[in-house]
Amino acid sequence: MIRVLIVEDDALVAEVHASYVERVPGFAVAGVAHRATEALEMLGERTIDLVLLDFHLPDARGLDLLRAVRARSASPVDVIAVTAARDQESIRSAIATGVSQYLVKPFAFATFADKLERYARYREQVAGTPEADQAGVDALLGTLRGPSPGRTLPKGLNATTLEGVRGAIAAADGPLTAAEVAGHAGLSRVTARRYLEHLVVENDVILTMRYGRTGRPEHLYAAPGSAPPGAA
Repeated sequence: MIRVLIVEDDALVAEVHASYVERVPGFAVAGVAHRATEALEMLGERTIDLVLLDFHLPDARGLDLLRAVRARSASPVDVIAVTAARDQESIRSAIATGVSQYLVKPFAFATFADKLERYARYREQVAGTPEADQAGVDALLGTLRGPSPGRTLPKGLNATTLEGVRGAIAAADGPLTAAEVAGHAGLSRVTARRYLEHLVVENDVILTMRYGRTGRPEHLYAAPGSAPPGAA
């Protein structure tokens, strides 16, 4: 059983997340904390495998709590960010601090369950892989952050890079060009365009056109629901 600590300042939201956890087989709620100090106390007193971490807490920033967890934990504790924060700085800081996944509020139960089920499969694979080569490491990361089950990446695309492109789109305040995505994700424009085209086909990214007075229309990429008004 995977024991989960929910760290969420809103009591009603925490209750919903707790009910979601209990609906996913193999997971159990080990505690609910509404403040960072409560979370640290529970982590010191209980065996916790996974933390669902909100970034906006009344007594500390979620990322500061995450750093404290990393510094104090005698054994590894995995963290999934569960937050409304979509800005690039928050996403990059969370990844740099070691979150396993990033779940943006609001979300449906199916999205939540998918993240937890991926995490459970990842743990099983880690337990069964004492030592992994590069292909094995890529497979583990693909399980954790790759496409949903049943969705196979085209040849030449990498699950980790795909998540970087997806993260750049999610963090943006508005639609981005392929060149802008490439800059955020640290890729060439040609490579970013390949990943963007795949995300468009999968309906994970919306493609719109911006027409100027002359020349070819400019391709713009955005998260679903954030396409610019009047875009064709």
